[in-house]
Order: sequence, then C-alpha cells, then structure tokens
Amino acid sequence: MDRRQSGFMIEASAAESMAESLSLPSVLHLLPHLLHSSKSLARPPISNYHVAAVGLGSDGRIFIGVNLEFPGLPLHHSVHAEQFLITNLAIHGCDRLIAVAVSSAPCGHCRQFFQELRHSASLNILILENEIETNSTQIPDFIPLSTFLPSPFGPHDLLDEDTPLLLEHHDNQLTLTLPPQIENLDTNSSTKLTNAALEAANRAHAPYSGCPSGIALMDSEGVIYKGSYAESAAYNPSLGPVQSAMVAYVVGGGGYDKIVAAALVEKEGAKVKQEDTARLLLKAVSPKCEFRAFPCLL
Repeated sequence: MDRRQSGFMIEASAAESMAESLSLPSVLHLLPHLLHSSKSLARPPISNYHVAAVGLGSDGRIFIGVNLEFPGLPLHHSVHAEQFLITNLAIHGCDRLIAVAVSSAPCGHCRQFFQELRHSASLNILILENEIETNSTQIPDFIPLSTFLPSPFGPHDLLDEDTPLLLEHHDNQLTLTLPPQIENLDTNSSTKLTNAALEAANRAHAPYSGCPSGIALMDSEGVIYKGSYAESAAYNPSLGPVQSAMVAYVVGGGGYDKIVAAALVEKEGAKVKQEDTARLLLKAVSPKCEFRAFPCLL
C-alpha cells in the first residue's frame, strides 16, 4: 500500500528497532506501548469512545485497528477496532494474527469475529485499559482467546477442514455480467474501479451464505480502496464489504467526503445482498459519491 498507510502498519524491522530502543525483550512486549497513541486514530463521533487494537502478524509486522462510527446510521454499521485490525492484516497480505493488545475488553461480537481465524483458540489477547509507562518492561500476561470464549461456536461446527478461513487465500471465481461503466467516470476509470471491486469479491470470505461480494472506492485523486465481505459463523458479527472498504480508506487517510465513486460486485440473485446497505452508508458519509452495483456469476 502507499505511504499514507504508515500510521496503521509498522514493518517488522522497524518494530524490532522500536522494541530494542525501549529495552523490551521482544516485539510482542511493544504492542501495549502503542495502544495509547493508536487510540487517536479512531473515528467515533457518536460515542466519543476511542478504542485501539494493536496486533502482531506472523510475519513480524505490527498492525493497528481502531473503531469507526458513522453518524446518521444505525449503530450496527459501526466497525469495531478488532474487525478493523483483521481487515488491516488482509489489506497488507498477512495471513495470521499471533497476538493482540486492546485498550478495552473485546465485546462478545469481536470475540466471535476472532473465531473465524485458523488456530483462533491460541490467539493471545492482552487487555490494557490504562496507559503503560514508557520505561516499563513488566507486561501483564497475554491470555488465549479460548479463555475469553470457552465454549465457542465457529467454523469448525459448519465447515470442513479444507475450507479457507478468514485471512487465508480465497478465489471465488466470479465474473462480471455487465460492462463496467459508471456515470461521470471515463471508461478507463470505470474499468479500474469495477475490476478492483471484482477482485475484492473474489477474495471475500462468505462460506456460510455462498454470497461473496466486494466494493471498491475511488477518491478525488483517483486512488482506489478495496473491501471484501467477511462472514462470521454467527452471522451478526459479519463485516460488510462497504465497512471493509471504509477501513481501507481510513488506513489510506483522508476525509470521507473525498470519496467520489464506488462500485459493488455481488452475485446475481444472491440471498444476502449488500447493495442497499452500501448505498445507505455511502450516501451518509459522502453524498456526492457515484455508486453502482454490478451483478456477477460463478
């Protein structure tokens, strides 16, 4: 991703240097030190309650997630910091979350969303509601997700072992059925935006409904941000493609009003449809955004 995303991801080498400069025994111990500053990246205009989740990926990079709220919309359109975090890993191509430090205890919604990850029971979680002192090397113990969710319901109840889980490679093999033309966009821009939405739909995690979908947003500078649908076995914690795309947009920086166009790709005749929800959210955050939905086939 481009330079504007540096505030939400720290390369492995930089993370190691930061941990060393603070005399910490490992990068894992760095996570709680980043929580306080990360909370300032949240966008919660309704609650004014800032939440941050700082995670360590299997490749040594550190990823940041924060909560997003959208005025004028029902609260279930909000994005939880833990959902933002996992989406951020997906944006950057990291396929496993090892540990996460959170500024507030994960709600049941987020504990269930974590359950979509492979080896979820061993995901280590640290809750740290108070700011840690810079020179402190004594970190409370990380606790596995299995302690927070002792009798889980999840992918293992509904899917076979070969089904890819969240953050793993997906290829839904969708193809468009309409020409990629969006009003007020030239043919080249329309094609790029719609193809990006198709790519996002092909990466969607929708094993329970069989209704993958993806959205691509374009800002006033022509930069494109993609979002893939991410289902939960419990249904309600699922993250819609427009919310996922908003995460990518926030990671990229900028105000919502700079979103000028959006394309949604979803299966024709899908039992789970995203078009109306996407249109509603985009109208609330960027009323001038040109939006079009494109059907696709397997």
